[in-house]
Amino acid sequence: MALETSNGVVSRRSLYPVDETVDRLKNVLSDRGVRLFALVDHSGEAGKAGMHMPATKLLIFGNPAAGTPVMLAAPGIAIDLPLKILVWEDGEGHVWLSWNSAEYLRQRHGVPEELVKNLGVAEALAAKAAE
Repeated sequence: MALETSNGVVSRRSLYPVDETVDRLKNVLSDRGVRLFALVDHSGEAGKAGMHMPATKLLIFGNPAAGTPVMLAAPGIAIDLPLKILVWEDGEGHVWLSWNSAEYLRQRHGVPEELVKNLGVAEALAAKAAE
């Protein structure tokens, strides 16, 4: 079950540790022909700076064939694209996947209704990786 906050962030609990969830998500992206542009290891970088934080990794991904029409219709959305999913561990050791909801992005940037489906892929990818 996904939980949405008032700021447009949706979170879904994963049954797997962070690294396994990330691997599962990478496999789902690959299987669906979605390009992984970057993987940011926030907790790893914190460790290099001598600080500790629970495992936290950000996957930045997309499909130019889906994203470009959205950016042409609502250029400001380029600040929120490519899409992202954050995989993180909370203070109790639970692992979560979090992303911006398609509806939040639509409202924030005035995306035409017919292009919202191009933004909804994060939820399906997260659900598949978390199962």
